[in-house]
Formats: sequence, structure tokens, C-alpha cells
Amino acid sequence: MSDGEQTTCVNPATGEVIGYSPLDSLESVRESVKRARGAQPRWAAVPVKERAEAIRRIRDHLAENADDVAQTISRDNGKTRVDALATEVLPAIMAADYYASHAEEFLADRTIKPGNLLLANKLSKIVRVPYGVVAVISPWNYPFAIPFSEVVMGLLAGNAILLKAASQTQLAGRALERVVAAARLPSGVFGYLNLPGRLAGDAILEAGVDKVFFTGSVPVGKQLMRKAADTLTPLVLELGGNDAMLVCEDADLDRAAAGATWAGMQNAGQSCGGVERIYVHRAVYQPFLDKLAARVRALRVGPDVDFEVDMGSMTTQSQMNTVKRHVEDALAKGAVMYAESDCPKDSKGMFLPAMVLTNVDHTMLVMREESFGPVVGVMPVDDMDQGVELANDSNLGLTGSVWSRDRAKAERIGRKIKAGVIMVNDHLMSHGLAETPWGGFKESGIGRTHGQIGFDEMTQPQCVVHDYMPAVKKNMWWHPHGKSVYDGVRGIIDLLYGRGGQRVGGLGELTKLFPRTFKNERS
Repeated sequence: MSDGEQTTCVNPATGEVIGYSPLDSLESVRESVKRARGAQPRWAAVPVKERAEAIRRIRDHLAENADDVAQTISRDNGKTRVDALATEVLPAIMAADYYASHAEEFLADRTIKPGNLLLANKLSKIVRVPYGVVAVISPWNYPFAIPFSEVVMGLLAGNAILLKAASQTQLAGRALERVVAAARLPSGVFGYLNLPGRLAGDAILEAGVDKVFFTGSVPVGKQLMRKAADTLTPLVLELGGNDAMLVCEDADLDRAAAGATWAGMQNAGQSCGGVERIYVHRAVYQPFLDKLAARVRALRVGPDVDFEVDMGSMTTQSQMNTVKRHVEDALAKGAVMYAESDCPKDSKGMFLPAMVLTNVDHTMLVMREESFGPVVGVMPVDDMDQGVELANDSNLGLTGSVWSRDRAKAERIGRKIKAGVIMVNDHLMSHGLAETPWGGFKESGIGRTHGQIGFDEMTQPQCVVHDYMPAVKKNMWWHPHGKSVYDGVRGIIDLLYGRGGQRVGGLGELTKLFPRTFKNERS
């Protein structure tokens, strides 16, 4: 603790104080890492089946307390309870079940097939080794679901985990801490940290963790990477997106408009994998726009009192200011506010309307930077090649989507988009698929979470090589050297890769050399 200091937790939808969370000191960070370092080897020695049972206890506890957790997330973050339940609690339960069921498979030793008959006696296998102490630094936009999967994967892999939850959503972080407690883990295997964001990265790296998983902004990710370079501490970075949605001329426009509304406005647009830019084939631009506008205007925005609300509040004032700045910049450069939802006027909450901008172009911030709010820009394109070109005109590449009744065509188009995840006729939900890797290209990040690829990030591959010819005293190329050894090794090359008579000659030289492998020569 830091002399009784606490974080004050405020509901961004109402402005009311809803709780407090004790702050940690820099010294307590070092102590937490030390405890985790001492506990981790014993946890790694626990059979995978038993570690999986601990995660299933987390799953069951979360399922039993789903309503309370969803309520806590909603009050702490400002999103609706439906959002909290559907995009955080449910995916977390499914993730715990998936990883607990597949941990043995993911961690199993993998035998490598010999690459050459000549060295077939050298049999190799890959084993997965936990890093040790892994830190998870999580964001405020999905304060429960994003860190949950990383915590679960890390524990299953045999690591000790330290979770640093976002300062803005401490009650959601504390809810996750209580859920993890249901696993009844050995002391020190899981630790919770509450530090100001400006101090957390340096403090955690200086305390000597073995790996960091960070979800947040590009500038902070780059700062962490610079700091981690001092000790070559590996990082997995998920740094946001400015996602593009491509609507083909043969798309189901009703589904596309509904999907754009969901993926653009869910969580008040505060989703790194949400739709921000929409490129629509000119032939269907106006019909699509009209359908999208009707849906956006119909959205009910406000505090979640009785579930009858579609979009909640922004979570932070600074993010609200960013969205306003992006919209003002677009309007000043000629954009048109084509559609807007209603929005509470006299409220202590941080509410923005859902917005659709047209007449946008790539000189505008809303099309070039991550707005992270309830606004989408819609542009017509002459064909999907132009749509792909515009989609790729970004320093970010987290996810993208293509909408068409011809799924094969949509995939061909989508694979041209430089992004880590491409969806066909959907958007934003792949983060909820536990089996599906999550991460981006370019400045959207480094590494992956989720799925087996993400699970592998929690371990280091170690190669073990056995020699299965016990009668052999030495390899052919061991000392002592001489012309016969050189000719024999050259003969291997001729035998394997030469032409015609070279192969025969190579076999002869190899035959001369081979008997020395059974001799115990010393000079």
C-alpha cells in the first residue's frame, strides 16, 4: 500500500463515486515480483490437469456471479449491462473453458520429423517453458475481458501473473481479482497492482518481470518498448486500430448497416477493433448510407437504468475530448454530419451522440487517426481495389472487414487488407473467439494474444535433441581432422545434392569415412 492512498472510482455515466481502490507503492511492486518469482517454480511443477481444474473453478465462479460482474463493469466503465455481459463476461467464461480444455494439447511436447535421412538418428522435440513472472497491463475500454484471457493463459502455462489494471476502471479490475481468487491458487502466483499509468511500465520492468503484455495506445507502447530494450524484456503489444469496413456492391445492405452500427457504436465506439472507416461501392453507397443513418438515429443513448438503452457513456474525459476534436476537424474541412442519435442534454454523465460523417477524406483526423468514439466516416469508392487502397492508407492495421454475399470474393479482397484479423460479413466480435489469434500489423502492435498462437506467447520454445545411436562413438566431423575427413564431408554434399556420377563418388567417400564413427580416436 502507499500510506493509505486510494483511487477514487467514478461512474462515468452518472458522475457518482462508486468505490475506492488502494494504491500500491513502487516498493510493493518489487515485493510482488519477488513473491511471484518464489512461487512460480512450484506452480509450474503442478500438473497441467490440476492447473486446468483451477481455471475451471474461475469459470464456474464467474458464471455464477455473471450478473454482479456485468453490473460492476457497467458502472465502472459506463457501457451498458448488455455490452458488459455480451462482450466481457460471456467471452471470459468461454475463454476459461476453452483454454482449460486445450492447455494440455498446447503445452504437449512436439516431436520434429528428421530433416535428412543422414542425420535421422538425431531426434528433436520442442518443449514449452513458462517465462516465469508475466505482467499484464490492461486498458479501461474492456477492463475485464482483455486482461482475463491473458491472465488465464499465463496461469495455465505455468507462469506467475501480475495484473496492473487501468486506473480509470479499478472496480472492474478488483472484480477480476475476486474471480481469480476462486481458483485457490498458491500464494504469490497471482498478484494485483494498482499504479498510476505514468509509473506502471517503468516500475514493472525495473522490478524484473520476464515478459509484459500491454494493451493501450501507440505512444505508450513505444515508450514501453524503449524501456524494455534495456533488459531485452519481451513484449506483446496491442496498440489499437483505425479499422476499415468494405461494403461490396453485392452486400446484404441491411446486415452491413446493422453490423456497422454495432461495430462502430458498441461501447460508445471505444473498441480498438471497432469500425471507424467505411468504404462503400458507389453503386450501393446511398442505399447503404440511408439504412445506416436510420439505425444510428434510432440508437438510445444514456445511463443504463432499466436495460432499455443501446449505448452508454464515454469512459474518460480525455477520450471524449479527442472524439470532439476529430469531429470538429472533419467538419471544418468539409465533412457533413449525415446522421446523429439523440443524446442526454442535462446529465452528469460523459455522453456523446452516435455520429455518421460523410464527405470525408484522408486529410481528416477521423479517417487517419484512431478516434475511439461513437463516430464513423463513410466514403464511396469506384471499386474494391480503391477500397483496399484506402483501407491500407493507415499506420494502423488491427482488423478489417469485407461485406458481400460472395464469401469467396470477400475473402480474396480481405486478404489484401494489411491487418491482423479480417472478417467476412461481421466485425469486432473475433476478440470473443477464444480460439482465434488477436493482434495487428504495423503500429497496431507486436505479437498475438488468444488462440494457440497467443497461448504460445506465454511460453518459450526449448529444443531438446537426442542421439539414438548409442554404438556411435563420435560424429564423422569430430576431431581429429584430416584430408580424409574433409573428403568424407564433401562426399556427403555430393551424395545428397550432386548430379549423376557425383552422387556415386560421394557415396564412396562417405563409405570411407563412416567407420570412424565407431572408433574412439584420441589424436
